[in-house]
Amino acid sequence: MRPLYHDPHFTFRFAEDRIIPRFHLEGIEAGRRVEVYEIDADTGERLGLLATATVGEGGWVDLTEPIIVRAGEGFIAVAIQSGGCQRAPKLGHLGAPSK
Repeated sequence: MRPLYHDPHFTFRFAEDRIIPRFHLEGIEAGRRVEVYEIDADTGERLGLLATATVGEGGWVDLTEPIIVRAGEGFIAVAIQSGGCQRAPKLGHLGAPSK
């Protein structure tokens, strides 16, 4: 069954200040390019490109420089296909992989 709606990106929002050195994208294969954008806290509109990275093993994205996010702010991560098209992903989450 195909869902009725998919966001074309992963959205991360935070209730407190955070320093984000890495994040996880569920269902995105290793080697895929990702663009990370700051978003407006009220509208969710993209404000500016924060980073580009490559998805690593297990869907983990390690950033060259950590992203600093203030309470109430957030960012989106957009997985880019080789042709420049976006794929509709599942939810993302933060933290270290479980062992």
